[in-house]
Amino acid sequence: MKISFFSARKYEQEVFESVFANTGMELDFFELRLTAKTAQLAKGFTTICCFVNDLLNAEVLTELSKMGIKNIALRCAGFNNVNLPKAKELGIRVVRVPDYSPYAVAEHAVALLLTLNRKTHRAHSRIRDLNFSLEGLVGFDLRGKTVGIIGTGKIGRVFAGIMKGFGCTILAYDPYPHKEMESIGTYVTLPEIFKNADIISLHCPLNDSTKHLLSASTFEMMKPNAVIINTGRGALIDSKALIDALKTHKIGGACLDVYEEEEGVFFTDQSTGGIMDDVLARLTTFPNVILTSHQAFLTNEALRNIAETTRDNIRNLVDQGKCQNEL
Repeated sequence: MKISFFSARKYEQEVFESVFANTGMELDFFELRLTAKTAQLAKGFTTICCFVNDLLNAEVLTELSKMGIKNIALRCAGFNNVNLPKAKELGIRVVRVPDYSPYAVAEHAVALLLTLNRKTHRAHSRIRDLNFSLEGLVGFDLRGKTVGIIGTGKIGRVFAGIMKGFGCTILAYDPYPHKEMESIGTYVTLPEIFKNADIISLHCPLNDSTKHLLSASTFEMMKPNAVIINTGRGALIDSKALIDALKTHKIGGACLDVYEEEEGVFFTDQSTGGIMDDVLARLTTFPNVILTSHQAFLTNEALRNIAETTRDNIRNLVDQGKCQNEL
């Protein structure tokens, strides 16, 4: 069996080659993102493997079906980039990796918060220029702060446990409460989180009900010192409303590992041509915003778990005709 990988990077190729060794599966890696223009690269394959920013809309899926693609293996948990009804109509089966390392993502969220709060990135840059001044580097204690967590799946619960360890009060919201979370914090309504939390961290999936969950109206409800963390999906936040909230000091800052228009920008080197997206460019100018490029998942453990689950997903589809991770 031949499998084509789209949006493939060097840091994952070695892991996948190692995990897929001796399986009889032949892997082809393409750095290009899957779009209508690049779909022809899938010709000659029956299975493709895609990542978070590969485009799997009706047009692309139709093209893939014409070329004989039967299986799509997502090497990620989110699937908002896939038109699932169209895939089902075309007889294309889609599997995903629902759980690769909640610790990787939760720990990265904490790293972003600590960096923004204690301004270690700015201090590091200063000292490299032999500037040892402490002016402008004042942060705040996490102990005693109220943390609002929206989405209490595995990542949200791991993040809650870490923040509990800092001595924070935990408020949580999820339409499907989890017993484990009830021992860490208190479930409340979204408005209660917006009004009371010093730190708000997003760990919910992106769907019709959560798109632009944080918008102009919700920013109005927040404390002026509130810090937003998003390691979920970019479109959970209305980016233009976030810029307005930052400009007018309605919130204290933002830690972002995702962005709603990141396709074609994140995972690529933009240092030569510059950023053409004016909204993203504006976000990079705020001293109280820290951005990383959808990096939260990137640990050795997570990469291996992703590769192993992807291998098993494909095996189960082909050999058994079913897979527990099928969408």
